[in-house]
Amino acid sequence: LLSPVSELFVSAPGKAILHGEHAVVHGKVALAVSLNLRTYLRLETSTTGKVCINLPNIDTFFCWDVSELKQLITYSHDVTNGNLDTSNMATLSFLYLYLSLFRSGELPSLTVSVWSELPTGAGLGSSAAYSVCLAAALLSASGAIPTPLKEWDHTGRWCQEDLELINSWAFQGETIIHGNPSGVDNAVGTWGGMLRFLAGKIIPLNRVPLLRILLTNTKVPRSTKVLVARVKDKINKFPSIMTPVLDSVDAISCTCEKVLSEMTCEPITGEHYNILEELIDINQHHLNVMGVGHPTLDTLCQVTRTRGLHSKLTGAGGGGCGITLLRPETDYSVVQSTVQDLRDCGFDCWETSIGGPGVQQHSPLSIKEESLEILRRY
Repeated sequence: LLSPVSELFVSAPGKAILHGEHAVVHGKVALAVSLNLRTYLRLETSTTGKVCINLPNIDTFFCWDVSELKQLITYSHDVTNGNLDTSNMATLSFLYLYLSLFRSGELPSLTVSVWSELPTGAGLGSSAAYSVCLAAALLSASGAIPTPLKEWDHTGRWCQEDLELINSWAFQGETIIHGNPSGVDNAVGTWGGMLRFLAGKIIPLNRVPLLRILLTNTKVPRSTKVLVARVKDKINKFPSIMTPVLDSVDAISCTCEKVLSEMTCEPITGEHYNILEELIDINQHHLNVMGVGHPTLDTLCQVTRTRGLHSKLTGAGGGGCGITLLRPETDYSVVQSTVQDLRDCGFDCWETSIGGPGVQQHSPLSIKEESLEILRRY
């Protein structure tokens, strides 16, 4: 039974690791936060007898007759084995969720278009944001969860029970794409804010302050698998040296969590930012000790340091992305000059924020005009 909503807009945020990169595999605390760079999805039901998926970020478009897809109703995601390219894995993830969620009834005709502000393959959770959007939209269209948007609202959020269902299906989508995901990325996309991750247990944290950051993509490709193996090798080679480093990273994550919690229940002061900046610097040095730094990340830290700003890598390291904390009083000219300096280094750089909301349903009025135009182009 289809939802009465024939056009549905959904968005989900990307993610950054604030502290605790690589420590999670050794039983240490990591903090993951949502980015206010979002993936937007438009689902439109129709009577065309077609099912279409449009992914302009990765130049992908597929369309099938519903009758063709009925033959795939027993499709299993075990067939992918992570050996397909990004376009095919994203398409298979859509097919798996679509066929699974409409398995018990008639397969509907619909068109799904997805546009993301997140760069793909940069360790910012773009695939998880995609999976979360797919899960929320298809669950709503199938009638498994209600659409939370009221007539007088611009955005709507699902209840906790519905979010848990969205997250569970988004994890299935991530499994298609990544094979063995941790579940952190899709959880951040679902709940937003900040999550505490320890020994496989994910705990959403309430009332996280919204912090301004610069997000920089060095555009240096890296392999998470290789970097994780590098850290493990170093720990095995120098256990008496590396174990205290991991303990220190754990303490950094816990201290950061404490400071951020304080910032939600008492007036925010310069001292809060002083501590966060020191933690960022200490954590970045630790990550270099662990062997996951890169000359481009050193350049990022040096460039921002000349402007009085503090940066660290986010994700696996070895290139990829870094974040730079901005204070509320940081002058606009300083931000713009820093962004230009980083772009002159050949990097991509955006000002955004962390700690924003998770998956949401939107009215068209709440979506940026650029994103809305792209979504409705197909």
